[in-house]
Amino acid sequence: MEILWLFLLSLIPRSSRGQGVYAPAQAQIIHAGQACVVKEDNISERVYTIREGDILVLQCLVTGHPRPQVRWTKTAGSASEKFQETSIYNETLRIEKVQRMQGGRYYCKAENGVGVPAIKSIRVDVQYLDEPILTIHQTISDVRGSFYQEKTVFLRCTVSSNPPARFIWKRGSEILSHNQDNGVDIYEPLYTQGETKVLKLKNLRPKDYANYTCQVSVRDVCGIPDKSITFRLTNRTAPPALKLSVNETLVVNPGDNVTMQCSLTGGDPPPKVIWSHSQNVVPSKGGNLTIWNIRPEDSGYYNCTATNNVGNPAKKTVNLLVRSMKNATFQITPDVNKESENIQLGRDLKLSCHVDAVPQEKVVYSWFKNQRIVVPSRRRLEISRNDPDLPPDTSSLDFFDLRFSDYGTYMCVASFPGTFTPELSIEVNISAETVPPTLTVPRGQSIITVREGSRAELQCDVRGKPKPPILWTRLDKEGPLPTGEVIAETYDGKLRLENVTREMSGTYKCQTARYNGFNIRPREATVQLNVQFAPVVEPKLQEIRQAMHTGFTMRCNLLKGSPLKLATAVWRYNTNLLNVDPTEQQEYSELRINSLTQKTSGTYECTVSNDVGSDSCVFQVTGKALSPEFYYDTPSPIKVFKQFRNYSYLLQWTQKEPGDVDPITSYRLEYRQTNLRNIMIKDIPVRGIQKGQLQQYLLTDLKANQSYEVQLTPYTSFGTGDSASRIIQYTEPNSPNPSDITCRFDDEKMCGFVQDRRDNFDWTRQSMLTENPKRTPNTGPVMDRSNTPEGYYMFIEASPPRVPGEKARLISPMYNVSTKPPYHRTPFCVSFYYHMYGRHIGNLNLLMRTRSKGTMDTQVWSLRGDRGNRWQHAMVPMSPMGPFQVVFEGVRGSGIEGDIAIDDVTVRKGDCPWKQLPPTKDVIPPGSPACKVFAPTLNWALAFFLFVLLR
Repeated sequence: MEILWLFLLSLIPRSSRGQGVYAPAQAQIIHAGQACVVKEDNISERVYTIREGDILVLQCLVTGHPRPQVRWTKTAGSASEKFQETSIYNETLRIEKVQRMQGGRYYCKAENGVGVPAIKSIRVDVQYLDEPILTIHQTISDVRGSFYQEKTVFLRCTVSSNPPARFIWKRGSEILSHNQDNGVDIYEPLYTQGETKVLKLKNLRPKDYANYTCQVSVRDVCGIPDKSITFRLTNRTAPPALKLSVNETLVVNPGDNVTMQCSLTGGDPPPKVIWSHSQNVVPSKGGNLTIWNIRPEDSGYYNCTATNNVGNPAKKTVNLLVRSMKNATFQITPDVNKESENIQLGRDLKLSCHVDAVPQEKVVYSWFKNQRIVVPSRRRLEISRNDPDLPPDTSSLDFFDLRFSDYGTYMCVASFPGTFTPELSIEVNISAETVPPTLTVPRGQSIITVREGSRAELQCDVRGKPKPPILWTRLDKEGPLPTGEVIAETYDGKLRLENVTREMSGTYKCQTARYNGFNIRPREATVQLNVQFAPVVEPKLQEIRQAMHTGFTMRCNLLKGSPLKLATAVWRYNTNLLNVDPTEQQEYSELRINSLTQKTSGTYECTVSNDVGSDSCVFQVTGKALSPEFYYDTPSPIKVFKQFRNYSYLLQWTQKEPGDVDPITSYRLEYRQTNLRNIMIKDIPVRGIQKGQLQQYLLTDLKANQSYEVQLTPYTSFGTGDSASRIIQYTEPNSPNPSDITCRFDDEKMCGFVQDRRDNFDWTRQSMLTENPKRTPNTGPVMDRSNTPEGYYMFIEASPPRVPGEKARLISPMYNVSTKPPYHRTPFCVSFYYHMYGRHIGNLNLLMRTRSKGTMDTQVWSLRGDRGNRWQHAMVPMSPMGPFQVVFEGVRGSGIEGDIAIDDVTVRKGDCPWKQLPPTKDVIPPGSPACKVFAPTLNWALAFFLFVLLR
């Protein structure tokens, strides 16, 4: 077997074997979705045009070894360099129902660690046409009496589209043109970019009262149909007008049911009325908005808007206020002029009271002393409001020359007179014992040390009368507290933190509030929080590969921890405790193994601990070889033997870091058909493998149309190495350039052919093994053109629900043909086989699809009716002037016995042969690989023949 293998390799040109193949990534973008046009624009960038709602598919074809990783990113537009935050790591980018905002420049970045990454881009242009909007306006100077009885009217048509739309104005069925008479003018307003056209009717005449249609078109780009909107202009046409049943400011009580009525007083055609609140539409009925059991959070501005596309919308606004009061506070302000912080007889004093209320300005404050109403005195006592040094709508009680008789308990009461809203009140005592606050941290509490995950309590003690609230903030870090608040208010001076983390460590500041106490400079103090946590070590997991009988050292490093001290380091081998001498180093622990053997390979774990917890480094030590790296850039790895319905595959690979371990002696190759369990095994002996050296093996007797799973495992003196797996897929060639390659539809990708989504039904890919057992008899082929059960072909099914005349279209890839000067038609020949057998056979048409400003299909060949139960050959000439596609159109006939099939399609550059062979004979398509055998093909064929013979 080894002799046969070496002999087979000798038949392959030496230039394809044994080369160092590590290479940087290369990339190319192709499209595989529902593109309208792919072209090169003026600055040689690729432009991919697609209709909104279609499927966007971009493929990044990469080469390079090792296999490059692909990342897709996008900019907002061609001028932006900012990438989107999200990326897609795949060779294929697929977006279902692409939207206009997803247009822009897409970048494919391929990198494999060799050289610099490869970056390619393509601009995606999403085409769309929205419904047009038609509005009617009149010059302001013309508004007299009835809206449209004289002078000038403007019909403004606006549409959002890409590309810019073309506008057509009609009066009834008559198309209007610019200056066609003295009463009509059509123009584009300034500062618009083609999205608006205005029809101006000057000196309105009786005949101008008519139906006006604005039709917009993007000239069938991407098959987008035209759209239109019609408006009837009459002598009654008028803009909307509104009136409200309530005041523009409406104050209500909580729990009330509130109805706001918005009535139309004018407008033709009848306007549409909507209510909105905070930019959200609110459900209403006939212009009436009712809010049941109203709450304070329902407060705000409510807008009633009426529109009928005539003039400007009519709008009325109601400011709805729901009465509420909360958060009553007081302040004691000593004599400001004397810069005092204490209450002193003979000096001034201010008591202030404030509530948060809606409406704020309607709050009424009352002051009481020892439960008696306070009566102001011009010289000694004043009640004021809106002090500029205090929050708006704050009530103040000002004492001038404070006396002993002024001592007492004062109460401030806030209310909404005449309503059912409960009053709010707050008390403050003024006496010799009323003193400003002092703030301290209890002894031993200035530094708090806790373990991560536990509970922490920071405390500041406040003394004074009255005791104000304590406000907590972070001092050393910007941002909120662990509770999520920027400032935390506590009345007992304690900040409680649950489940603390290491990020909570730092300095916290406590200070007295300037409300519910003295309005003076805040008192401050700080508390340090230290959170202890388990050590953090590296490496978490490290793989060590060594040759047999060589030594190595493992080191576990302490990165961080609190306390930052390595208390203990324990080593284990395969969970068994090892005796390791303690080290004086506090930042790491080491273990030395003098010789790698089967007995010393395995898992080593170093556990580092402190007073809080532990963390571990894990080392996987082995002499196993690393996995091979499959080589994906093999030119034409598949050789198809159509007559035997099988193929061969040249499998190539390199070995990852072969010098890290003992020399590799052989590979074990296991492969199986993906839909079967039976595994075939081959042993491949090797020697002297170098890094980057290409290895290969020829897989033969692989069944056509089938994929195989391949697993490759290296062997050394240590034993089995790491395996690598891949899937070998049977594929047929697909090229954007016409070639002599024949598409036999044996690959599910169908050589890039796609179904037309704008036809009535689809073509079906089928073989004798996959056909429906209930298929209609007396029509359609039994097998493909090569007469093999596994071979596939394309056909149209004429059975219900299909009806006569329905069409199915199969579209080839876009074939790129140069459009550079001098312009001339290029001849091509389309060769294919067809099967048209049955009493009800319809039409088989061949179309040439070209794109310039729009899509154009030209019929170049057609056949109708029963042509017998056999495959027949056709060759059709085409002469496109630019990029084109081939379209096979099947038309359903008069009954169910009307299946039409095609197979073996070739698109070849050049003229078709003058003399065609009779259609009853099997013919080799012009330019098919079977026409002439090149030397490399001969080598492979000979290798395959000898291999089968020796087996």
